[in-house]
Amino acid sequence: MPSRRHVLQIGGGILAGLASPRLLFASEPIEIRMQGKADGSHVWFDPIGLHVEPGQTIRWINLDPGNSHTATAYHPKNFDHPLRMPEGAEPWNSDYLLPSETFAVTLKVEGVYDFFCIPHEHAGMVGRIIVGRPGSPPPGGSVAQALPDLALQAFPSVDEIIQRGIVRRT
Repeated sequence: MPSRRHVLQIGGGILAGLASPRLLFASEPIEIRMQGKADGSHVWFDPIGLHVEPGQTIRWINLDPGNSHTATAYHPKNFDHPLRMPEGAEPWNSDYLLPSETFAVTLKVEGVYDFFCIPHEHAGMVGRIIVGRPGSPPPGGSVAQALPDLALQAFPSVDEIIQRGIVRRT
């Protein structure tokens, strides 16, 4: 007859084994691809919307052989753009990524983070990441008016991202 200690050790080992793949998955970056049509007529982020937990790393990779792209947070420190991310969160700007180059950030503050591609914002190349539980909706009104129309139309809604976890648009 196994002792209580033996049963607990086995149970603990099983639980640790089940948790390990999740811990590995949580530590791996989530990838956002920068893509475009060969003729340059259309560019996009894929996915365009993500829901992640605080502390998750996001990695952008440029898979567009014909264009350079950026992953840039909407923040006044980035070319005086409006603030469209949680106050207190660190803004980022990848600078121009050539094909196959990558850039990563780890998002720790809960909330809604909107980002854009510097040369393609006017073409609607934007995206949205929700970290944890968003405290307030993304800015609207006069702040939203400061963005190009195609960019405003491209953002998936917070509700859609939370429901689906990942939103793809091409």
